[in-house]
Amino acid sequence: MVSRIGRRRLRRLLRTFPAVAVLGPRQCGKTTLVRTLFPKAEIFDLEKPSDLQRLEADPYYTLRRARPPVLVDEAQRLPALFPVLRVLIDERRADKGRFVLLGSAHFSLARGISESLAGRIGFLDLDPFAYFEVADAGISLEDLWLRGGFPEPCLHPDRRARRDWVDAYVRTFLERDLAALSIDVSPVQMRRLWHMLAAANGTIWNASEFGRSLGLSYHTVNRYADLLEQSFLLRRLPPYFANLSKRLVKSPKVYLTDTGLLHAFLGVETPQQLDVCPQRGASWEGFIIEQIIRREKLANPASQFYFWRTATGQEIDLLVERPHERIGVEIKVGTYVESSDWKTLRFALDALKLSRAYVVNQTDAPYRPFAGVQVLPAEQLLGAAKWTL
Repeated sequence: MVSRIGRRRLRRLLRTFPAVAVLGPRQCGKTTLVRTLFPKAEIFDLEKPSDLQRLEADPYYTLRRARPPVLVDEAQRLPALFPVLRVLIDERRADKGRFVLLGSAHFSLARGISESLAGRIGFLDLDPFAYFEVADAGISLEDLWLRGGFPEPCLHPDRRARRDWVDAYVRTFLERDLAALSIDVSPVQMRRLWHMLAAANGTIWNASEFGRSLGLSYHTVNRYADLLEQSFLLRRLPPYFANLSKRLVKSPKVYLTDTGLLHAFLGVETPQQLDVCPQRGASWEGFIIEQIIRREKLANPASQFYFWRTATGQEIDLLVERPHERIGVEIKVGTYVESSDWKTLRFALDALKLSRAYVVNQTDAPYRPFAGVQVLPAEQLLGAAKWTL
């Protein structure tokens, strides 16, 4: 059994709020986490017709009689539930930890929550596995990078089984999940866009260019990308704006959030194939960015994340902005760091007022090339029990 690092934050939220929403992509372990914490709790799985029928028939009566905490899985499938939850919560506002809502479609849950449950609910974003969670299970950092963090393919040693899982996951998302939410999307076009995003992983987002390739308007492409992002499958990392120049890059960078899905779209199944893959560097960059964000969000929920690039090519892969400090992270596959990278880091330390900066790569031991900058082995940073970025 893998122990999830979100457990502590979930317990804290349940002591603070009447309800908690646990959000994350489908099959990332949300239900397993909550069932582990509350093995005897009553759970309504809204993908089960019988559970859905019970709540549709009389949600107020059904939930009022249930013993807390009450777990509602795939809560976005029943929008009428949210006003009822507001009434139930307001009847006993002082009672904490009464309801746990689990969802894999942020756009539906967010709309229902903002309309009915604002101020009454806390949020936990649960992502696929972070390296710290699986290191004791015998999964190396390279294994996690290749397989991705979804529990089933991550922990499965057979690559054909992993490929079958990914194929089923993508097909289910395209053909069932979007249709169940009454979202008008062409599964064929969405799959093509997904493939194109894999090939463009780590590049600047250009909806018009994707639209020309797909024969779609940039408005439609943006809507499709919104759906992937709101389903936790795509990250558009925004640029950081500082008053340095009016010529800073203003479009986000795009990454598939799970490298297992990324590599499946690229046809990469083995470490040998990954070693010669043209997108290897971008894959590693996106992988480390996601791993850092997963740990940072739990340790410092108020943190914001950006990249920084000037028109002259100076770039920092990830900026972590906390309320009282800003940290730069440059990510390199392998161990070599070019002299131009050192110049950029020196410039960024002053220009962006960074508290400190890191180069995260595959070196064997940490070292400090100059004041304010430390080179860290990715395995040491991500495998540490205590988050110390």
